[in-house]
Amino acid sequence: MEQLKRKWNNLRKLSLRQAITKIAIKIYETVYYKIRGQVIKLHPININPKYFENFTTKSTFLFYSSEENLLYTRIKELKIEQQILEEANEICNHRFNLLGSRETYLGSSIPWNKDFKSNFIWDNKYYKFIRTVDLTNDADVKIPWELSRFQHFFTLGKAYFITKDEKYAYEFKEQVEDWIKKNPVEMSVNWTCTMDVAIRSVNWIAVHSFFQSSTVLDESFWNEYNSSLYSHGKYIMNNLENKGSYTGNHYLSNIVGLVWLGIYFQSINVKNLKGNKHHKRWLEYGLEELEKEMFIQNNEDGTNYEASTSYHRLVTELFLITTIICNKNGIHFTNGYMTRLEKMCGFLLDITKPNGLAPIIGDADDGRLLILSSYKSWIKNDFRHLLGIAGTLFNRNDFSYCGKDYEEDTLWIFHHYRTKDEEPINYPLLISTSYKDGGYYILRNKRVYCLIRCGELSFRGDGVHSHNDQLSFELTVDGEDFIVDPGSYIYTGNFRMRNMFRSTEMHNTVQIGRSEQNDFDDQNLFYMKEQTYSKCIDFKKNFFLGKHVGYLKKHNVIHQRSFSLKENYLSIHDELIGENNIIAQAIFHLAPDVNYTFTDNKLILMKNSTIITINKIDNFQVMDSYVSGSYGIKTPSKRVVVEFKRYTNINLKFN
Repeated sequence: MEQLKRKWNNLRKLSLRQAITKIAIKIYETVYYKIRGQVIKLHPININPKYFENFTTKSTFLFYSSEENLLYTRIKELKIEQQILEEANEICNHRFNLLGSRETYLGSSIPWNKDFKSNFIWDNKYYKFIRTVDLTNDADVKIPWELSRFQHFFTLGKAYFITKDEKYAYEFKEQVEDWIKKNPVEMSVNWTCTMDVAIRSVNWIAVHSFFQSSTVLDESFWNEYNSSLYSHGKYIMNNLENKGSYTGNHYLSNIVGLVWLGIYFQSINVKNLKGNKHHKRWLEYGLEELEKEMFIQNNEDGTNYEASTSYHRLVTELFLITTIICNKNGIHFTNGYMTRLEKMCGFLLDITKPNGLAPIIGDADDGRLLILSSYKSWIKNDFRHLLGIAGTLFNRNDFSYCGKDYEEDTLWIFHHYRTKDEEPINYPLLISTSYKDGGYYILRNKRVYCLIRCGELSFRGDGVHSHNDQLSFELTVDGEDFIVDPGSYIYTGNFRMRNMFRSTEMHNTVQIGRSEQNDFDDQNLFYMKEQTYSKCIDFKKNFFLGKHVGYLKKHNVIHQRSFSLKENYLSIHDELIGENNIIAQAIFHLAPDVNYTFTDNKLILMKNSTIITINKIDNFQVMDSYVSGSYGIKTPSKRVVVEFKRYTNINLKFN
């Protein structure tokens, strides 16, 4: 009902001519889709595999066959063979841990169209008529989408590369053929999101060189594989996710897929496809749009306008890896593009905490393009795998140092990683810094890392991936996380939990009553219209002062907060400017492994050998809460709630 009201209200805002045009287009699309769905049901989309006979891409992706011996030697040096084989064997046994599912056996035949967490199955039918989200049940469409991205294929490929055991090639073959059979083009849930079609294309392309020499994979298999890939490209081009007010990571994934497919099919004999030159257009269009989107989606300071650190990681990966693949094939971007990409990587460096983790600000769904290492065990809030790669691309020692624990990722991209015999690189000197365009402010000294969120909501105020986190912060002392952002937990699989995790009370900021900083509709899970209009008033080496007006119309007050960092303490001052009788709560979410005690009017937080003392704290309580470090998983934790009127000072002393 609420969705119908919104659509009606939006329609009323249009002129008569605009409204008639919109209705006419909708009617046309409905009729067209019904006809097309019936036609495809009777005559499935299929590019004849014979058109791909004798085709082998001549483009370069992750390595040349002539470099196999060098790569194998370096894999031995890194001592990663056992982990790769263990993970690949689990994949062969159809055991997966996806988006919080825990380790799950999917059976002898993989259920590609099933959310195996809730056991909901999407029936195969024309993709335009598949309802991917139903908030009345607990089905999560991200589960089949994630599985059908085939990001596990790279691990299978590595295992085959190491052992030449044909069982890995056979598993690759079985899964490709089974997926194609069970997911006819445009006729399953795995064709409903173009982003996932594109990421699947990239992962199929990325592993083809691993299996080229396999005796299990005959020409008929490769013809079918290439036919399906070509259908992926045509689908992406016809279903670009750029119809809204703003483009984002979905559209970026689309054009990345087109670039990879265009490069992959560059050397195909066009005559075989009866004059079909789609792949040339994919590459031309993709490259043009990549250059354009670099400046649309990413601010001058290198931050991404989706206002999410996790999505910044994904967008950086999409640009970074694709740029390197383009360079390998003689395609280069402008200096301005490369400078902005380097700034994106610089932001990843600056937000990385001393313990190697990154704060999860805004939405997070663990999205990746390629998972080059530790498929089963990669840490969702550790972004350093990209910095090792960026260090080599930009010849930046600070990037390389921060990514030094991810040699394998750099190895597969550049076939090189730093050895002990090379020139040593030192830990970069990281200081307090600000990213005003993105709304992130970082206070640092030798012991303390404190990141403050104060900026525009995502997509220039539409709040698609934003949370109510204005003037919220994270605090790490001596490399130990003490106060953290609780994360996202889940999207459409549980709309109540989705709304809870993006609410004000789930962030380290001030709440008045039950009011939200920015109001949102419970049923509209990816919209939160800007009301806070946060502003940094002052930022210096170890001082921040900011405000937001999210409570001005609701309670006639403006929330102003300052942070003052000294060597061994952090002072936080909150003030409500306006109405004097308002009662508010300052909320602090503790990391799950933080212990606490209260004595002599002091709240003491403890983690390993680090102790934080909060002096003279009144009117507070410790309540149960949750923290989500990765999608689909929530961990019990505590939050401290301090009640105050008008203003309060919280002084944290580090012992």
